[in-house]
Order: sequence, then structure tokens, then C-alpha cells
Amino acid sequence: MFLAIAAALAGGLILGCVLNVVAHRLPRGESLATPGSQCPHCGHEVRPRDNIPVVSWLLLRGRCRDCDEPISRRYPLVEAATGLLFAAVVVAHHKDPAELVLGLALVAFLVPLALIDLDTRLLPNKLTLPAAVVAIVLGTLLDRSGEVERLIAGAGAGGFFLIAALAYPRGMGMGDVKLAAVLGLFLGREVGAAVLIALVAGVLVGVAIMRRKGVGEGRKTAVAFGPFLALGGLGGLLIGEPLVDAYLGTF
Repeated sequence: MFLAIAAALAGGLILGCVLNVVAHRLPRGESLATPGSQCPHCGHEVRPRDNIPVVSWLLLRGRCRDCDEPISRRYPLVEAATGLLFAAVVVAHHKDPAELVLGLALVAFLVPLALIDLDTRLLPNKLTLPAAVVAIVLGTLLDRSGEVERLIAGAGAGGFFLIAALAYPRGMGMGDVKLAAVLGLFLGREVGAAVLIALVAGVLVGVAIMRRKGVGEGRKTAVAFGPFLALGGLGGLLIGEPLVDAYLGTF
């Protein structure tokens, strides 16, 4: 178990480097493969020894070796978060290979989607559509008996947010609808917990904004909902099953 967690942590740290590139380049229409990692200030290619997840940023004290300009803290934070999330998925689902693989794949898509939505308020089809395909393929290969449930969950979650988007298009976009459907395709019935967590988190942030800016100004403030869906997806992935079981046991 210790080796599995360590391997997941290391793999997540490495993948976090890649996801930083995806989140930065994909919205700009740039190639994800070439050129290699570069300093955003001076354009120098990052040396291999300066591209070790988290460690290199700490050793360089958050600055480029060539131009000494600061490097955003977001890079090591994303790397560390991806590694920790991978490790958490292994802890939560090590007894079920299908849920383990689906969970790791879901994290790999949610991280860049949340970052891109924060930056651009867009959830690109270039990520949501492949995510849906990956969910269906992995689910069918690894857990065929549960695929019907996941398809129904995807349709239900997507349909729920589609109604919200049609009723209030200024507050909910079609990207959110597609991401909600993707969550259902990965999580199955646990998508109910994911949606609940996302809505509660969104409401709490909305209340905080209105308290700071006032109700009138706060209601006009645009907030990307994708990160809340990503948070809900992670919650559904890690604690969704006990939440759903507790709800069903109570009601």
C-alpha cells in the first residue's frame, strides 16, 4: 500500500507538470508537444534539472535561472495538488481497480479544466469531449456491469444543468453542462454528491462576494462555475459513496 501511494504521488507530480502546460497552451491554441517548457518572461528553455516537479521551483526560490524573474507559485501548487489527489484516489479506491483507474483519469481532466475556466471562463470541448470518451471506454472495459448506471448518471447530471443553462444562460454555460455530464460518466450515482458539493460551494462563494461588494454589485459579478464542478467531482470521487449511502440510509 505504501509503495502504491508513493508511486501515485510521484506519478501525479510528474503529470502535474504536463497539466500546467495543457492549462497554459490549450486556450491559446498552441502545440502541447513543442516547444519544450520555457520561461514566460525571457523565453529560455527550461533545463531538465530545473523541471523537477516542486523541487526545482523551491531550489530556484521561485525565479528563472536565466532572467531571475519570478515564476508563478501556481506551477508547484498544481504539481503538488495533482500528486496528492492521485495518492488520495489510491487510498480511497485501492480495492476496486475500475474505480481506481476511472478516478485517476477524472483527476487528470479536472485539474486543467478548472485552471482554464478560472483563466478564461471557458471549458473547452478539446478536453470535455475526450474526457467523455475516456470515461465510456474505461468504464466499458473495466466495469461493464456499471456502465449503464454511469450513462444514466451522465445524462441526468447533464440534463439537470442543461435546464439551469436554458433558464438562466447568463449564470450557466454549455461548458458547465458538458462537464456535469462528464462527472456522471465517471462517477455514476456518486455524481449526486458531486452536484451537491458544487452547488453548496458556489452558493457560499456567492454569499461571500455579496457580503464584500453588496448584494446589487455582487449579483453582477461573474464567477466561473467550472472550478466548483471540479471540486464537486473530487468530493464525489473521494467521499461520494459514503455520502450517498448515508442519504439513502436516512431517507
